[in-house]
Amino acid sequence: MTGWEMAAVAAAGLAAGGINAVVGSGTLVSFPVLLAVGLPPVPATISNSLGLIAGNLSGAVGYRRELRGQRRLLLRLLPASVLGALTGAFLLLHLPASSFEAIVPVLIGIAVVLVAVQPALQRRLATPAGSPDRPVDGARLAGLFAGAYATGTYGGYFAASQGVLQIGIFGLLLRESIQRLNALKNVLTLTVNTVAAGAYVVVASNLVDWTAAALLAGGSLVGGHVGARFGRRLPSWLLRTAIVVLGIIAIVVLVTR
Repeated sequence: MTGWEMAAVAAAGLAAGGINAVVGSGTLVSFPVLLAVGLPPVPATISNSLGLIAGNLSGAVGYRRELRGQRRLLLRLLPASVLGALTGAFLLLHLPASSFEAIVPVLIGIAVVLVAVQPALQRRLATPAGSPDRPVDGARLAGLFAGAYATGTYGGYFAASQGVLQIGIFGLLLRESIQRLNALKNVLTLTVNTVAAGAYVVVASNLVDWTAAALLAGGSLVGGHVGARFGRRLPSWLLRTAIVVLGIIAIVVLVTR
């Protein structure tokens, strides 16, 4: 890569880290940049997942206050995210991209609708789904586990808008503020990306562009910190609107590229 290309990749990491911390769609910024500087799609996907882990970490740390009371739920959902990430990594390395990417816009579209109508649907729920003082019941826990596995699989394969899907699904099953849902999403996304990237390194290290991954890591580390610092202050309606808008943009990008 030339000096300008390296600067572009680092800047993309900065933007992606910030977006991932606040909403989750940063891959839509970093992935096209990696393609533009000459990386083939699969190496770009693998290098992108590896590089954005640093931003996932700083974003999750930035939202640590919103994680209070969610430790028990996280411990139950983390295994599902790990299994999903391994499944997604396997699909990426063994299936043609077209077989999975065809359904990605549909999944994101469903997530956008879920996020948009979440407040109205939550008001219609008979009882709270859970709180720091009250555990999630069995049926909803099963739904959350399935959602964590499904979004983990998606994230391990493609990653873009994984956070939109997670907030859309978890928002229907948990009576939590969108900021607390975002904190939950950040930890699960960090888990998925770390496990998937680890699988890529072990099985297909030859497909990793280490220069690109390092540049993304540096940029995303700063971006995740900045995004978490300011994202936590956003009102719920504005954060929800941002999620819906980025989800729609993601659909347009994926359908037209």
